[in-house]
Amino acid sequence: MAVPKKKNSKQRKRLRRANWHLRQPDVNRCPHCAAPRQPHRVCKECGYYGEREVLVVES
Repeated sequence: MAVPKKKNSKQRKRLRRANWHLRQPDVNRCPHCAAPRQPHRVCKECGYYGEREVLVVES
């Protein structure tokens, strides 16, 4: 079993974990109505996914 020879300091541990931050999801424009939406998701405004209508959205 692997056993560490020396204890990692708090600073080294925190530097390693410094890149664990969350980032905001990317926002694309819907090709049908140009509303902002997440990629690979159905548009909530018009109900289209790419070129086909998936949801019927009542206005």
